[in-house]
Amino acid sequence: MRIRYGFNIKIDVSQPMTLLTAMDVEQARRGDIVHERPLMTGSVGHVEQFTDSFGNLCRRIQALPGTVSLSLEGIIQDSGKPDPVVPDALQIDVSQLPVETLPFLLASRYCETEFLNQTAWARFGHIQGGWARVQAICDFVHEHLTFGYPNARATRTAFEAFNERVGVCRDFTHLAVALCRCMNIPARYCNGYLGDIGIPADPAPMDFNAWFEAYIGGRWYVFDARHNMPRIGRITVARGRDAMDIPMLHTFGPHMLRRFEVITEEVVENAYQFAAE
Repeated sequence: MRIRYGFNIKIDVSQPMTLLTAMDVEQARRGDIVHERPLMTGSVGHVEQFTDSFGNLCRRIQALPGTVSLSLEGIIQDSGKPDPVVPDALQIDVSQLPVETLPFLLASRYCETEFLNQTAWARFGHIQGGWARVQAICDFVHEHLTFGYPNARATRTAFEAFNERVGVCRDFTHLAVALCRCMNIPARYCNGYLGDIGIPADPAPMDFNAWFEAYIGGRWYVFDARHNMPRIGRITVARGRDAMDIPMLHTFGPHMLRRFEVITEEVVENAYQFAAE
């Protein structure tokens, strides 16, 4: 199957400033891209692409005063298969974990393991098996938090979400990541595109999504505490310790958001062409 993805963002800036973006499809999926229209910009100067310390594709953009526009659109080939489920994937002892996974055991800006450690062991310490333990964490977070866009708050941490019992997808993800780390399971925060493919359409406007990956059974597996079910057509953009590492758009100065549109949808074969074509 093929999936159309993209974004159209506009912000007002009153002075020259630098922007950092992490909105390009991950390196590992670049080979699956059938066609991608280059990033289209307005009211910007130099644009530089680079790879950050987590391996994410990023851009440094010199914005000019006025309305800055950023838009990109592409089509990617996808297997059409849901996220894998591997119930026999085992938890690996910390002494045997690859060293590159160790940073994902530690507390981070939005994932305060020190405040959740006792809760995690009380709730999940008796559960045997890596997959079973991570899935139990997802089940708990899915039931414990109430989702709602009015509940969004950029500064909410995992511990605050646990106490407030509300949030959006990033809060579900931060809490699940923190609880996994408390249980000595490496977990990393992910964001990207996730359309309503294979499920009833959500009437809410499309947005970027957050989920996480847990290292069990010798590899990273996708888990999603917000939706709590295998999904089709997940397109990863960036990975980090939490949302602080991989903001979609970071501005070094004041700005006002004017437009934010995200596209993620299955393409009906031979029924779509880029507007520029």
